[in-house]
Amino acid sequence: MSAAPPESHGVSRERAPERRIALFGGTFDPIHIGHLAVASAAERRFHLDEIHFIPAGRPPHKHRPGMASFADRYAMTSIACADHPRFVPSLAEAGAGQSGRDIFYSVDTVRHFKQKHHGTGAHFYFLLGADSFLRIATWKDYETLLGLCDFIVVSRPGFNVDSLRLVIPPELFARRGAPHAPLDPRAISLRRTVVYVLDTVSSHVSATEVRDRMDRNDSIHGIVPPRVEEYINKKALYRR
Repeated sequence: MSAAPPESHGVSRERAPERRIALFGGTFDPIHIGHLAVASAAERRFHLDEIHFIPAGRPPHKHRPGMASFADRYAMTSIACADHPRFVPSLAEAGAGQSGRDIFYSVDTVRHFKQKHHGTGAHFYFLLGADSFLRIATWKDYETLLGLCDFIVVSRPGFNVDSLRLVIPPELFARRGAPHAPLDPRAISLRRTVVYVLDTVSSHVSATEVRDRMDRNDSIHGIVPPRVEEYINKKALYRR
């Protein structure tokens, strides 16, 4: 057995504290106060050091006619993150030339971040809504994805956690008494990771509501950050 590393100048070499990083993907078409409320709640509960907001280039599941350009969606995301020190706008799914024309899959995006932070002791979470998690079996290599990082599933109070269990293949569940099992009784322990439920978010705003209001020439004040509202109005986004 090798000897312990020596101390230098009387200061012990302690391991650097683990950085907790959440990946929050979406179309962000546009980003709104609900997204920020979710991220803030996750930041508080899981003591996150960084939350990376990752606008999708060409979303494999949500592409629709009239979607704002990637450049506009990224710009709005950057504006919304500017006042939050731990919120980081990400170009991870910008694609070639930052065009936003490429399709990215979550499993590849998580691998990208893990490779980028390899050896740093970073611990990753994937932040998403309960409705999205319930469709996870339609995602590329979802069984692999479920083993790459922990998940934070955002739901309404009273959400039935058993519905999440139903979409997870039985062979992925951890054995009873697994050493990494969390104290949270609502959390779901998998073989390598944990699925947590975050049900403290009360915002009911949706991007669809924002777009519909703009289409009707109604005010979006208060449901998007003020500077995002200015950007949308200046660029005349979401007006037919």
